[in-house]
Amino acid sequence: MNYEEHVLAGILSYPLLILTAALLKYFLHAPFEMSTAAMMLGYALYVFGSDLPDIDHPDALIHRGAKAVVAVLVGSAVYTQAVKSVDFGEPWKTLTVAWTIGTAGALAAWYGFSWLMPRHRGVVHSLAFASVYGLLALLFAEYGVNMNWEEALFVGFAAFSGYTLHLILDRSLKLV
Repeated sequence: MNYEEHVLAGILSYPLLILTAALLKYFLHAPFEMSTAAMMLGYALYVFGSDLPDIDHPDALIHRGAKAVVAVLVGSAVYTQAVKSVDFGEPWKTLTVAWTIGTAGALAAWYGFSWLMPRHRGVVHSLAFASVYGLLALLFAEYGVNMNWEEALFVGFAAFSGYTLHLILDRSLKLV
């Protein structure tokens, strides 16, 4: 499947996830709190997760987009450290040199990103990574957005499920 098919599958199948979570809550007493905020964040991470496993494919849109974001973030982080360490007297000189160093960091991140990615449909296409994604979503919801545990648990479940949807659509369900 391609990017559009994966993302559309995520967009269209979210009501089934809501039904599944509601049934798990009702019959098995799963401690989900499906507040509007949790369902909205869950929707975003579910749909994002529906294409995320393709981050290991160099031609995938998500790989190319993430590669640019990582390069800019690393370059900016390197700049913020460099600007504290260099002083060329004139502010314009210091800023120019610091950004040149930051740009070198961004360039290293640009090439390092693809170099560090495992082969396509390797370990990233696994339930282990779906679990990591779900856990990171749970932690982000609880500590980054300050949702309560039950809301965060639902968000993590949604993220894990979106990632798993991608694996199911690729017919590539494996543990690692």
